[in-house]
Amino acid sequence: MILKFPDEGSFEGDVLSVIGDAKNPLNDIKRVVITQNIAEHFSAETLAESKKFNADPTEKDFQGRKNLRHLPIITIDGATAKDFDDAVLVEMTDKGFHLYVAIADVSHYVAANTSMDKEAYERGTSVYFPNFVIPMLPETISNGLCSLMPNVPRLALVAEMSFDFTGEMTSSSFYEGVIESKARVTYGEAQELIDGVSVEKLNHVKENIFKCADLAKVLMAKRFKDGALDLEVPETVLVIDAAGEPVDVIKSERLFAHRLIEELMLAANVAVAKFLGKQGQDREGKEGAEPLAFYRIHEAPDAEKISKLQKYMENLGHKTTLSGGKLQKRLTRALQDFDGKPEAQIIHILTLRSMSQAKYTPNNIGHFGLGFDFYTHFTSPIRRYPDLIVHRLLKNRLMPNSRYRAMAEADLLTAGTWLSSCEQKAAKAERQIQAIKKARFMLKLVGESYDGLISSVTKFGFFVLLREFNIDGLVRLDDLGHHDKWEFNEENLTLTAKKSGFSYKMGDVVRVTVSLVDVEQGQINFLLEKNAKDNARPTIKKKQYTRPQNRSQDKFAKKQTKFFEPHKKTYSEPIKPTSTSQEKPTGKDYEPKPRYTSLSDYLDQRKKGPNEEKSESKPAFRSVKNRANSEKRSSPQNNSGGLRKTRSKKSSRNNKSR
Repeated sequence: MILKFPDEGSFEGDVLSVIGDAKNPLNDIKRVVITQNIAEHFSAETLAESKKFNADPTEKDFQGRKNLRHLPIITIDGATAKDFDDAVLVEMTDKGFHLYVAIADVSHYVAANTSMDKEAYERGTSVYFPNFVIPMLPETISNGLCSLMPNVPRLALVAEMSFDFTGEMTSSSFYEGVIESKARVTYGEAQELIDGVSVEKLNHVKENIFKCADLAKVLMAKRFKDGALDLEVPETVLVIDAAGEPVDVIKSERLFAHRLIEELMLAANVAVAKFLGKQGQDREGKEGAEPLAFYRIHEAPDAEKISKLQKYMENLGHKTTLSGGKLQKRLTRALQDFDGKPEAQIIHILTLRSMSQAKYTPNNIGHFGLGFDFYTHFTSPIRRYPDLIVHRLLKNRLMPNSRYRAMAEADLLTAGTWLSSCEQKAAKAERQIQAIKKARFMLKLVGESYDGLISSVTKFGFFVLLREFNIDGLVRLDDLGHHDKWEFNEENLTLTAKKSGFSYKMGDVVRVTVSLVDVEQGQINFLLEKNAKDNARPTIKKKQYTRPQNRSQDKFAKKQTKFFEPHKKTYSEPIKPTSTSQEKPTGKDYEPKPRYTSLSDYLDQRKKGPNEEKSESKPAFRSVKNRANSEKRSSPQNNSGGLRKTRSKKSSRNNKSR
């Protein structure tokens, strides 16, 4: 804790705790949590509040609720999930489909202005790391009382919707209910059933899964027809052992079962947003009327970003213009042109990066990426505070005389700003730990060569995305050869040798050698294989590195074993390691600069304006006078249903939330 803030010279303070050895992979998450200022532990008051409830709901809790315990409703989640937010059921009618989406009724237990509510608001979201979660709510609530576990009664807020056979929603209703999930289904199990494989333990609910799949296909087709973007950016699954060491890096396969549950959740989010939006329109102009909705909005990208994206696409062989007409449909057609091509993943990443950041606000402008005029977040109140706000606003309209109160516009605006920043901070922490663990994994493979694609070209080199591991690293300009001068063409995003005319551009296939790994920064550097051979060092006897045949270390991977093909690799270990996070190269060796941890980090930095970059380099503290009371932290007066004003000093933070 800093005690003295000098104008010049050293700071003075007390050591509160020791993180531990930076080389120990078990301390990676701890270091990221502290760096990003993420609260890891709950206060004693909050823990006490969470334990005052019974382990299961009682008959008293069921009063006034619709009983749905007889319905064959199910949850579909990842194999390692413990907090089950949502349960679904689809029935067929002579007019189309009837959908039940039951969401954990967190607002019944987490009342406004309580300690548990205030801490949840401060966190804003749960943060997900490999094999570890920092929850927004205490585990007795998130993994227990509010988790929709099978064969036990649970309180839920239910969205009941009807659709015709074209996917058009014809009616919706919302109410408090009681459900009892009849099965806990994993994505892998659902996919096996959809693919025609028998899963005996799910025979009693398989018809529900088939009908869910049918409705999801109809909703997906309608959404894409209406202009929604279909951006598929593969996620990476890190297999971590008990010592915190990454033992494998897998490109996660996105199953139709994932899209199935996503489509049903999107439908519920739209239905709630439309309901609250209509309620607001009906009350518009009435004396004392307050805003009734908290939207998830996504603005259209600006023209300059789309122009750059079009240039990226042209460099990769696409000639269709993105200007004119409905932008979403033009983007979708352009992305379809890359289907099946090696550079498809790169262009999907660059398209996503050209989009605006989605955020929360009471002022609706629609969601550009999804193509919805009305959209909110309703389906994950266990892990996202905005969903909890929406639950309270919805209950305020359904039960006007209840304890659930509407919120003033100023409070919703403040909450939108704060919670959007919490989401960005959590995403940044998740990216940071991914970069560190990937660097640890690649540290074992220094000297090995792999095929990759050039994913971005910059004035200081280019990034290469490895095909085998879905890991990217930097080939520095200084390492492209010392006998020629390289010129960067920002217009065409190419690096060209002045004498020979040889050039590199996005989408080029190259073979690179892992040359330097900085675990502390989460950075990986490559050399083109021809340059690596020119500078080759003597090697000792080859050391075998075997990727695990049995993926049981990671429950998710275990469930998905059929989708991945295990294989072996060997690598040569140099006599002198090029670098580690603790050992810096000397002499002709080089520092891994500029310190972009990955292509994503580089693109994030490019989003910042010159003034923002400049401000980051200023000292955090200027004088004793203006920091004299910096250690004092007091809760502001709270008259907004448990929400506190955004503090500008908090670090702001892209979950992959839509």
